[in-house]
Amino acid sequence: MTTVTTRAPAARRTSSAVLLTVILAGQFMAILDATIVNVAAPTMRTDLGATGSGLQLVISGYTVAYAMLLITGARLGGLLGYRRLFLTGLAVFTAASLMCGLAPSTGVLIAFRLVQGAGAALMVPQVLSLIQITFDGATRGRALGVYATVISVGAVVGQVLGGLLVTADLFGTAWRPVFLVNVPIGLALLAVGARTLPAEHVRREQGLDVPGLVTLSLAVCLLVVPLVLGHEEDWPLWGWVAMGLSVLAFCAFLLVERRAAHPLVPGRLLRAPGVAVAASGIFLVMAAYGGWLFAMALHLQGDLGDSALRAGCLFIPAAAAFGLTSLNWKRLPARLHRPMIVVSAVVTAAGELALAAALAGGGHGEPLLEISFVAIGAGMAGTFSPLMAVALARVAPADAADASGLLAMMLQLGQVVGVAVFGTLFLSLAPSAHAATVTSLWLAAVSLAAGGCALPLLRTRRNSG
Repeated sequence: MTTVTTRAPAARRTSSAVLLTVILAGQFMAILDATIVNVAAPTMRTDLGATGSGLQLVISGYTVAYAMLLITGARLGGLLGYRRLFLTGLAVFTAASLMCGLAPSTGVLIAFRLVQGAGAALMVPQVLSLIQITFDGATRGRALGVYATVISVGAVVGQVLGGLLVTADLFGTAWRPVFLVNVPIGLALLAVGARTLPAEHVRREQGLDVPGLVTLSLAVCLLVVPLVLGHEEDWPLWGWVAMGLSVLAFCAFLLVERRAAHPLVPGRLLRAPGVAVAASGIFLVMAAYGGWLFAMALHLQGDLGDSALRAGCLFIPAAAAFGLTSLNWKRLPARLHRPMIVVSAVVTAAGELALAAALAGGGHGEPLLEISFVAIGAGMAGTFSPLMAVALARVAPADAADASGLLAMMLQLGQVVGVAVFGTLFLSLAPSAHAATVTSLWLAAVSLAAGGCALPLLRTRRNSG
């Protein structure tokens, strides 16, 4: 495989700081839209008459399309140019946001959420790809720290902004502004991005893997859809059959990849030191994260009767802890970076256990609730950010697009599975007072499993040393 890169003349190149600002603004909007809907979910249920499974599909439909098309979006960025794909995805995302905000029914909303996810899948992989080819060494580590912070801040700003917009009920529009707010942001980014993103083109002699995309999408849908609909449908036989078939579909995906000329996930990428185990850890961290956000939004606004605004604001300490940890973990001596992953996973699990204890009495359990949120935010950042850095540390620039797509896919798939599994667990136990407590206990177990994925990294570090 060869890579040919042409860049604009030096005098016309956009500074790396401006480039990072523009692309992370797009990343921010995509993350914002994945979480802003959580706080609006109870209002949607009332306004649209949506079922619990319908709400899960509104949330998961976006991330399913997003996750499934991420690697293809990364591959297209390598073939057609990162700038072109970023702006194209941003345009699709913005238009779909408008249609979501105008949707007259749950079905229409779910359909345009899928389109919105597809737009995000074209846009977001270009962010990591551009970071990979623009920064190196310590500057790459700092850029990745800002990237992780944007993920956290976008998630919690989504919670708070969603609460503000729903509570304000602008012109009687209830939940609709949580989607419409993307339109002016998207249009502004399109205007700025078209003028400031570097006019570079990266041509890679690598094609698309359509069979791999189809089999992987089928496998994930066969798993996620029954999990999402199972509770509402009283766990019908077809759901169990579909989940069983998902195992066969995943096996078919592996076979297809072994024979593909241009596999969706190249074997050399998975063989790069640390990539496979880091990707697994990222999946588990984000599964716990997605499940935590969804279950807590429903619990706070449903069982505890909080307003959308109060529920959103309760997540601010977690966001602050996540952001501070993401930006400062590199200050620790390098020998502590990999052990920090395991320690942080334990901190996250301890936070989930504290949350379970806080909610066991049927109330908020303050101030233990806020303390647990801080521990969860800091712990997840201390697990996620170093795992991301480890996964990308030894990836060659020529593989930047595929690495970006793989890690972004694992990140989004983790959230999809987290919402489906833990959302279903919470809804199945509700309205029991122990629903949130039991869910938190399971989230603690998954957080520990994420830390377990980092143990091979510790052995690799000792062997290399």
